Amino acid sequence: MFDLISRYDSQLLDAFWVTIKLTVFSAIGALVLGTIVAGMRVSPVPVARWVGTAYVTIFRNTPLTLILVFCSIGLYSTLRFKLAADGPDSLADNNFRWAVVGLSVYTAAFVCESLRAGINTVSLGQSEAGRSLGLTFIQNLRLIVLPQAFRSVVAPLGSVLIALTKNSTVASAISVAEASFLMSEMIESEAALVSIGAIFMIGFVVLTLPMGLLFGYLAQRLEVAR
Repeated sequence: MFDLISRYDSQLLDAFWVTIKLTVFSAIGALVLGTIVAGMRVSPVPVARWVGTAYVTIFRNTPLTLILVFCSIGLYSTLRFKLAADGPDSLADNNFRWAVVGLSVYTAAFVCESLRAGINTVSLGQSEAGRSLGLTFIQNLRLIVLPQAFRSVVAPLGSVLIALTKNSTVASAISVAEASFLMSEMIESEAALVSIGAIFMIGFVVLTLPMGLLFGYLAQRLEVAR
């Protein structure tokens, strides 16, 4: 195993760096989109609630691989929607950015449901107090409800982020050169399958274990502060 690591050290670092970038960018996109959809799901406007519910139902029940392939083949290759300028690396850049879009759209459905559960823990009296002060629905949500909702769902959001890190391996389906893409290349050229599997298993544990510890700590701190 150590011989494989020494021979592929730079490639392993590059591959896991791509995985980290996929996770970070997708997490930001999913958090923003998921928060918007969660607001729609608790909106007093029936059409907004319907759209939010439809979004969650569709993307929670659609395979992630299908979403990424649709983004790459359907939107990029067929309809020519480009997210990167033409150049020698345009294919790799577009595939990476469409992978971020697909992962964000998919994960946002789970972020939405976590946030909606947090919103339901906020006392109804606080929302009514905000309305009595003349706050609009969006102001009430932004200033009163969401800050408390985020505190109560730190641990579930941490679980969603860990799942996103592992789901980033699906990006290899559209040739994004992340960790699992390198693993498949190593399996094709090396015989030590157990060692290769152990290397990448340890790599993902190193990525996800600190996340679990950090979000567990934050959940405890914020719960006490509340």
